[in-house]
Amino acid sequence: MKKLTIDQNTEEGLLLLKIGGELDASTSIDLDGVINSALEDNKINILVNCKDLVYISSAGFGVFVSYIRDLAARNGKFVLYNLNKNVYDTFKILGLDDLLLIAKNEREAKSYFA
Repeated sequence: MKKLTIDQNTEEGLLLLKIGGELDASTSIDLDGVINSALEDNKINILVNCKDLVYISSAGFGVFVSYIRDLAARNGKFVLYNLNKNVYDTFKILGLDDLLLIAKNEREAKSYFA
């Protein structure tokens, strides 16, 4: 059984990713591939629904951080939302809440692209 699920959808010019399960060293490769493919297709505004994400390791954080500059150079960005308390607290402890945009819900997340 795969530990990470990734669903993709495009809406209003935004790539919507819904990730669930565990994002760690073995599964971060899958997310990296999805994001890399999106950038190749010039999808540079990415919403990430983390509602079902129960764990994220440093490798998982690394996937997001590794694309921040590339997205910014292309006037794009990530917005993560619906983080559970444990995942959000980990982002905060590592100071990643200053590097990545984090919203409470989808509506707030979409407002970053208005």
